[in-house]
Amino acid sequence: MRFGEKPVYLCCGCTDMRRSINGLTTPVQHSFSLNPFADALSVFCNRSRDRLKILEWDGDGFWLYFKRLERGHFRLPSLDGETTMTLNREELSCLIDGAGLEKKLRRSEVFGDEIP
Repeated sequence: MRFGEKPVYLCCGCTDMRRSINGLTTPVQHSFSLNPFADALSVFCNRSRDRLKILEWDGDGFWLYFKRLERGHFRLPSLDGETTMTLNREELSCLIDGAGLEKKLRRSEVFGDEIP
């Protein structure tokens, strides 16, 4: 997958993976104070950390990417609550490839109500 230089926003809390496009645009807009139609990626993970969804607006429609691990778990930063963290392209690749994201992050760019 090629996402280019789009900003990536990771939901640090757990997300109900039964949600589809419309269900995922709501937390992007209300909880994260982001525009779901912006040129960005929104990443969500479930409670057991074995499923990942990425929501992307491409200008005329939404893409919803889904990955389910058959064994193992995604290693995310241990941040609780309804916060959002920005990731760079390398960190997103590590997350998708199943590498330990918590080991790669050396900073704490986390925000809740404010957009950086």
